[in-house]
Amino acid sequence: MQILRTDFLIRAGAFAETETFEAILKQVREAIHEVQWPPGSGQFVLHPEKNGNGVRPIKDGCMRALQEEGWELEKRMRVLEEGQKRPGRLDAVKTLDDGRLFVVEWETGNISSSHRALNKMAVGLLEGSLLGGILILPSRAMYRYLTDRIGNFRELEPYFPLWRSLRVREGVLAVIEIEHDGTSKDVPRIRKGTDGRALV
Repeated sequence: MQILRTDFLIRAGAFAETETFEAILKQVREAIHEVQWPPGSGQFVLHPEKNGNGVRPIKDGCMRALQEEGWELEKRMRVLEEGQKRPGRLDAVKTLDDGRLFVVEWETGNISSSHRALNKMAVGLLEGSLLGGILILPSRAMYRYLTDRIGNFRELEPYFPLWRSLRVREGVLAVIEIEHDGTSKDVPRIRKGTDGRALV
């Protein structure tokens, strides 16, 4: 799996320059690079059929790689006042030494889901419960071969100025754009709604 770019919407304060943050970013990037299709191929190649491949199994492979590095999966965070409804679960969470969290979300929903994911992380940064968050999104080229209407980098990018305008004293908010290594009609489709254990 390729990483095309990492776009930092927020990179404020001392934490963004620490070895801890660099180690986290390295773990996330390595987890993305480890996702393979077909299994054991050493690369990520998609069957070139429009809307023909599932997305959730791809995410599961990356999440398991993070879990092996000590991240917790599917964890809730409290970012609102007591008694208010909490945001949904986060895909992967690392608890830092000071008790604050760094989170990773891998998009498996539509573009509205991408907005919610960044908003959830932004609220956590503003409230102080998060020190960082990363959203992983497919490129437009990859998007065409995945489940129809999946959130993607190019469609979300016009809204980046909104999150860049937030006044956060310390923390990181980033979006990573990913892409397949190639296409081949000789590889099987990634089936929709199936277990993704073989993707790492």
